[in-house]
Amino acid sequence: MNLILNALAAIGRGAIASCRSTGALAIFAVTGLLHLLFPPFYPRLLGRALIGMGFLSLPVVSLTAIFAGMVIALQSYTGFARFSAQSQTATIVVLSVTRELGPVLASLMMAGRAGAAMAAELGTMRVTDQIDALQTLSTNPMKYLVAPRLLAGLIAMPLLVVVADILGVLGGFIVCTLKLGFNGQDYLHNTFSALAPVDVLSGLAKAAVFGFVIALSGCYHGYRSRGGAEGVGSATTSAVVMASVLILALDYVMTEVFFTR
Repeated sequence: MNLILNALAAIGRGAIASCRSTGALAIFAVTGLLHLLFPPFYPRLLGRALIGMGFLSLPVVSLTAIFAGMVIALQSYTGFARFSAQSQTATIVVLSVTRELGPVLASLMMAGRAGAAMAAELGTMRVTDQIDALQTLSTNPMKYLVAPRLLAGLIAMPLLVVVADILGVLGGFIVCTLKLGFNGQDYLHNTFSALAPVDVLSGLAKAAVFGFVIALSGCYHGYRSRGGAEGVGSATTSAVVMASVLILALDYVMTEVFFTR
């Protein structure tokens, strides 16, 4: 009987802790968004965050996208060759990249790069009492540190996904024309014929949500970091893990919303 009660107690503690963490995250997100609506504003900090999350993430996102497009082209061609439907390769590449691979892979790369950087930066500021110093100087840390990063995530991620979509399709084009013998003009015609506005817009909508999630996760764990260098390391790991899991979960939810009839 004691074993059963202990097991139930452990489950209960875990459920309560999960609810508490979810609530704290939701409050943190709403507070950060509200600070975007009222002055003072910090455009210089927003610009720095955009450069850090957007421009400096371009190399890793670009390489990921172009190689993903190449792999999808090879795999699709191999699969369709069994049914003599190789002409559909262009359709699969462009739909896979714009709907899924562009936003998801770019977001996962940004989570590992920019999300970890934000968590480490804010975590270091927390454990060295710099955030407390801002409050002493009558500067709201949520408005000064968190709100610009949340807005930067919303703006930078869709821009990165546009680049990822173009390079992913380009990667498929290169493989199909140079290695698999496709006619370049026919490949481009099939690509644009298969592409619909909803395919691109759904990917950009996903990107905006994912960018916000990455910034929120990095800021949340960094802002609440405790325990010196070890706490900063733990916060950085937690930020990347949480952002990655939420990206994949929200990807399913948003795909259900956009493409299920």
